[in-house]
Amino acid sequence: MSGAIDTLSTKRVLMLASNPAVSPVTGWPVGFWWAELTHPYWEFVERGYSVEIASPDGGALQWDSWSDPRDASGYSEHDLISLGFINSPVHFALTQNTKRLAEIDLAAYDAIFLVGGQAPMVTFYNDPRVLQFVAAAYDAGKVIAIVCHATCVLLKTTLADGTRLVDGKTWTGFANSEEQFADNFVGKRIQPFWIEEEAKKLAGTNFIVNSMFKAHALRDGRLITGQQQYSGAAAARLVIEALGV
Repeated sequence: MSGAIDTLSTKRVLMLASNPAVSPVTGWPVGFWWAELTHPYWEFVERGYSVEIASPDGGALQWDSWSDPRDASGYSEHDLISLGFINSPVHFALTQNTKRLAEIDLAAYDAIFLVGGQAPMVTFYNDPRVLQFVAAAYDAGKVIAIVCHATCVLLKTTLADGTRLVDGKTWTGFANSEEQFADNFVGKRIQPFWIEEEAKKLAGTNFIVNSMFKAHALRDGRLITGQQQYSGAAAARLVIEALGV
């Protein structure tokens, strides 16, 4: 169905982040990526939207260490938006007591935004609760935005009519070139599979990527996707465009 979009009332966005996990490939603890939560959050609240953060199991979230601008690696030290979010007690608390997915009233939200990171490849991808929630949200006429490795859910999400959500759609996600760069950087294989590689095996869908680690977000109707951690804000702006206010 194509739900009518109310452009007058305050918009409500649910951001769904992964609970902590352990990578079956590296054995490392994995979680969400800070920039993929904080940059979209900033875009939404600056627009006057109400934003809530949830996770499949609820409770405290854990972040990928390299996404933390305070991390000794310096990998994300440029990320001042995330640094401000982390250092704000009010905002940091939003990641420490998230609502469980089972407690979410889908009808209360205008858009759903899935946060990436390394954990979704372990958690979201194999969680029927997440796959069913994304399908139900799309079937209910909601705007769906998914960034980076969280786009792995689109490899499996099936709608009520039996079609894949991505059938006939153009979308993006973490690129093979970016996976290869990351593997080379750490000196080992990181992910259990590569999203671009798997997406290219699907018939009837159009998966495209941009240059490595450049902001790249696409909108195809009510489906919005972002390529990687530099694409969260761009994806959020497309959500705002789709909601019409």
